[in-house]
Amino acid sequence: MKKILTATITICTFLNFYTQNTYAFFGSFNRDKNLEGIYVYELDTIKGKLSKIASYKGILNPSFITLSPNGKYIFACTESKTKNAGSVSSFEFDRKNKTLNFINKQKSGGENPVYLTAHKNGKWLVNGNYTEGSVSVYPISENGNIEPYIQNFQFSEGSVNPGRQERAHIHSTVFSPDFDYIFFPDLGADKIRAYQFNSENKEPLQPAEIPFTKTTSGSGPRHFSFHPNGKFAYCIEEMGGAISAYSYENGKLDNIQRIYTHSEKYKEDFESSDIHISPDGKFLYASNRGYENNIAIFSIQNNGTLKIIAYQSVKGKHPRVFGLDPSGKFLIATNAQSGTVVVFKRNSETGLLKKAGKKTRIRQVSCVQIRKY
Repeated sequence: MKKILTATITICTFLNFYTQNTYAFFGSFNRDKNLEGIYVYELDTIKGKLSKIASYKGILNPSFITLSPNGKYIFACTESKTKNAGSVSSFEFDRKNKTLNFINKQKSGGENPVYLTAHKNGKWLVNGNYTEGSVSVYPISENGNIEPYIQNFQFSEGSVNPGRQERAHIHSTVFSPDFDYIFFPDLGADKIRAYQFNSENKEPLQPAEIPFTKTTSGSGPRHFSFHPNGKFAYCIEEMGGAISAYSYENGKLDNIQRIYTHSEKYKEDFESSDIHISPDGKFLYASNRGYENNIAIFSIQNNGTLKIIAYQSVKGKHPRVFGLDPSGKFLIATNAQSGTVVVFKRNSETGLLKKAGKKTRIRQVSCVQIRKY
């Protein structure tokens, strides 16, 4: 009996050690750099529990974050929603000592940076600025230092809604699966802009043969995601409350469907926000803010089109950004207005979500990135 008990304890210890290596990184609108702005939690990949291990004060409004390919560095949009300001900042995540250390920051090249993405080689960072509608490209040194931007593209034209689309508003920067192209959904111009990206060039961003894909007028394209098979892409439209599905090949997007993210109960004032696809490629998840505060769940058909399955509450208000862990077992929603983070366990067969554990309180939490080490 004693041997059995010892063996059981050993197995449990082994499993615990090898499952607790997934971390969730959160940004926020802290509004005061004397308050915590960036948080790191460990995700229990058995129970879905979050345990805080580190945070950082001294930076203002880190509204969106991304990680370097090796997970060692955190890059953040900082001083977002701050008049006459805007920056991108770099931090080192020391997993062994459970600390976050500031490295440096650079000007964002525009007011209100909202989205960052890193190239797979870890040498480039691309930022989108919402207010002026611009994109900046930064070299990254080996120690995680962000160099001054070497390219900055400004866009100007707007679209049909004078209140929201008076000019360009870049809302995300997303690499193609092969990293040869990068796409910029422009909420203000109703376009998904496209550029070629040659990581060996001194100035890697170059005009694409097809410079943009036009979306429905007044739709306000926001976030963008590629299917794991690389053949399909999906753009969530903030103002139109819809997802446009595309077939994809060599920088070209061809529309195959447009489907609403909300039920027929809602007719206007949409605030669709974020979009992610399960690692197995079977399900697409989209968040709705505003009146709905839910996740719309779709099954993905073999031809790339979507079929609605359900709408599930995020148990909070204003789900600005959410994320799926690398295993696809959990979905984590960040609810900015209620200041809550909610972990859901995902049914891999049905795609449905079930709340796991207690809510985590993070003041004006704005985004999440999840990484397994």
